[in-house]
Amino acid sequence: MGGGMSLLFAENGLEVSISDPSEETMDKVLKRAEEEGLGGRLKKFKDYKSLCASLSSPKLLVFSLPHGDVGDKVLEGLTPYLTSNDIILDCGNEHFANTERRQHKCRSTGIHYLGIGVSGGYQAARQGPSMCPGGDEEALRTVMPLLERVAAKDKNGRSCVGAVGKGGSGHYVKTVHNGIEHGMMSAISEAWGVMRAMGMGIEEIGNVLKKWNEEGEFRGTFLIAIGADLAHKRDEKKELVLPTVADKVVQDITGEEGTGIWSNTEAIELHVPAPTLNVAHAFRLASAYLGGREKAKKVAGGGWPPRKLEFGKGQKEAFVEDLRKATFATCLASYIQGLTDIDAANKKHGWEIDYAAVLQIWKAGCIIQADYISEELLAPVLNSGNPKSLNLLFNDRVVRDIRNSMDNLRKVVAKGVETDQVIPTLSASLEYFKIATGTNLPTSFYEAELDYFGAHMFDKKGEEGIGGPTEGKHHFEWKPARTKDGQEER
Repeated sequence: MGGGMSLLFAENGLEVSISDPSEETMDKVLKRAEEEGLGGRLKKFKDYKSLCASLSSPKLLVFSLPHGDVGDKVLEGLTPYLTSNDIILDCGNEHFANTERRQHKCRSTGIHYLGIGVSGGYQAARQGPSMCPGGDEEALRTVMPLLERVAAKDKNGRSCVGAVGKGGSGHYVKTVHNGIEHGMMSAISEAWGVMRAMGMGIEEIGNVLKKWNEEGEFRGTFLIAIGADLAHKRDEKKELVLPTVADKVVQDITGEEGTGIWSNTEAIELHVPAPTLNVAHAFRLASAYLGGREKAKKVAGGGWPPRKLEFGKGQKEAFVEDLRKATFATCLASYIQGLTDIDAANKKHGWEIDYAAVLQIWKAGCIIQADYISEELLAPVLNSGNPKSLNLLFNDRVVRDIRNSMDNLRKVVAKGVETDQVIPTLSASLEYFKIATGTNLPTSFYEAELDYFGAHMFDKKGEEGIGGPTEGKHHFEWKPARTKDGQEER
C-alpha cells in the first residue's frame, strides 16, 4: 500500500521521500518508479533526520503502517524533527482510539495528525484509492486539494474523498467499511457455494455474477464484479485457479486485519445489533482452523456436508434469481448494520460526521462500492443533511427493497437448511430482519426468567414510555427466596 501510494503521489507531480526499515522494500519501489518513468521523483532515506530534512516546510508525512504500537514508535522517532503546522496522514488501518491518542499527543506541539482510512487494496493504492480522512478542520482543508487529486474518481469524475469529521472518525468509518465488506463477502461466497451445490460450473457461476453486476440491485457492485472476473482466471497450465484455493481465511488471526474485529467489538460495546457482521466474522474465524475442522469431521462421522441441490425444468433459473435477491438482502443488511454502528459512535464521540462525504467516499475505489445501494437507497438519506437517525429500517425506500427480497431470502434459507448448505450470513440476515421489525418477540419469556432468578425487573405490555432500553418498573416474586421454616430454596 505504501509503495503504491508513493508512486501515485509521484505520478501526480510531487517529489516523494520514502523511508522503510527494509532497504530491499525501498529499492523495489524505486525500481518500479524507474520502470514507470517516475525515477527522478522518488528518493530513499535510511533515517528520520535526513528524511525530514529533505522535505519543504510545513512537512507532509504519510504513514502506511501496521496497526498497533508501530505507529507510536514511528511518531516518537519523527517528533524531534517536526515543527508546528507539520501534517501527518496516517493512512493505515488503525484503531480510532490509537489515532485520537496520537492526535492528543501532537496537539501541544502544533503538529496535525489526521487519521485517513484508505480502501481498495494495493491496486487502488497505485491507481487512486477511496480515502476517508478525519481530524482537525484546518489540516483537513490544507490537504484536501492533494487528496482530491490522487483519490479514486466516480463515474461522474468526482473524487471519492471527503472530510468525514473530527477526531478518529476517518479511521472509525473505514473500520466499519471493512465490517460491511466482510458481511458482503460472506454472503457472496455463500451464494457461490449454493450454486456449486446446484451443479453449476465455476465459469458458469462467473457468467451469472457478471449478469448480476450489469443490472438490478447488484448493479456496479465491486465484489460481484471481481467474483465474475476471478471465476475465469487460469494459471500457466491453462487450469482454473479458483478450485486450488483452500477454504480458509486467516487474516484476523495472523494480525494482518484488525478492522473486522474492531467493527464487531464496537457494535457490541455500542449495543448495536449487527448479527450479519458478527456471524460473517465468526465464519472467517471458523474457516481459519482447517486442521481442526478436518479432525472434527472425522469425529462426527463425516459431518454434514452440503447435499446436491436438484431442480425440475425451469426451477433452477428461478432459484438462481431467489439466490440473487437473498444475497442482495444480506449485503443490504450489512450496510444497514454498519451505518447504524457509525451513527451510534458519532453520537457518543461528537465527531459531527458528514454522511454525504461518507457516501461519496464509498462510490468508487473502495471494496463495498455498490452503485444501486449508493445511488437509489443511501443517497436520499445521506445527502439530506445530517439525519437524526441512520437506522435505515426507518426508511420507506430501503424497507421496500427488503420486503421485495424477503420471500426470496426465506426460500433460500429454507432450502439451505433442508440440504445442509453453508449459509451463515444469509440465515442471520433473515433473522435480523424478523427481529428488528418484530414487536412480539420471545424475549418476553427471556425477561421473565431474568426476573425470576435475579429480580432484574420488567416492563408490562401496553404501558406508556417503555419504547427505549430502560430498566423495567416491575418485579414479581415468582418463587420466595425462603420457605416458611426459614430454609433457603433453589
